[in-house]
Amino acid sequence: MASAYSPQRRIPIPALASILIIFGALPLFASSYQISVANEILIFALLAMSIDVLAGYAGRTSLGHGAIFGASTYIVIYWISVAGGSPWIALLLGVLAATMLASVFALLAVRVSGVYFLLLTLALGMIVWGVCLRWTSVTGGENGIRGVGRPEIIADPLVFFYTTLVTVLIFSFIIWRFVQSPFGLTLRGIRDSESRMSSLGYSTASHMFIAFTITGIFAGVAGALYALFNNFVSPSTVQLSQSVEGLLMAIVGGIGTLFGAFVGSAAIILLENFVSDFTPRWPMVLGFMFIGTMIFAPEGILGAASKFFRSGWKKNRIKP
Repeated sequence: MASAYSPQRRIPIPALASILIIFGALPLFASSYQISVANEILIFALLAMSIDVLAGYAGRTSLGHGAIFGASTYIVIYWISVAGGSPWIALLLGVLAATMLASVFALLAVRVSGVYFLLLTLALGMIVWGVCLRWTSVTGGENGIRGVGRPEIIADPLVFFYTTLVTVLIFSFIIWRFVQSPFGLTLRGIRDSESRMSSLGYSTASHMFIAFTITGIFAGVAGALYALFNNFVSPSTVQLSQSVEGLLMAIVGGIGTLFGAFVGSAAIILLENFVSDFTPRWPMVLGFMFIGTMIFAPEGILGAASKFFRSGWKKNRIKP
């Protein structure tokens, strides 16, 4: 008998190809500013995907991944600009630091669920923000740390854009393989009924610890790319709004769709850039967009689109 998940386990070639074509063709007609915005969309899509793994596949909503993301950014910029180290070593250290921080978060948070998981990850993220704000001798406090630029090989904005695109696509495929693996299917079982999975002999705490730590790697990669992209880091990079924005991107795109993170990231970042040109109250507009999504498309933009096309395809099939 075919697996119930077999349609979802097909290699996502159409999704990856669409992302590659859309973003890969941008430099042919876009300005340097528009390419920069597209770069930001790609980076935050990877952050949103890391959040979606927990929220959509494990049933745990994290408000600490922004801090993990920002910790990687801090390490990369500190190592390059303050310690004077190799930028390539800095990238590895940033991802390693994010992974270690995620494992600490996981140790403290995996045994709770629901609103308690949400509040605990929020509190852990606030601790990281407080450290970055007050440890001025290392983090620069409110002034932050300014980088010294990207390595020469990727210094050109176009080269860096394509580097980001390829990196994000590779990790998108890795994330997809992770959630479609037997381990990922176990996470879905935990999401649907944690008590049942425990009674079947699965260590739900161990699975959640591993899942949280691995998503920390993905958030760390996004944070390392952001360090090279933004060339500046401050406490605002690790504050709560970073986690909230990543979560909103996942929700707007479609929780559990994974690639909806690209749609959500594009929708929010483009709206931010467009609306902020006309009013300083752009967060209010984002709030209305989020409310509208929850009312009219609770599955998210990609989820609603998939549902619409599936229903249309089924209607066409049953016609005589």
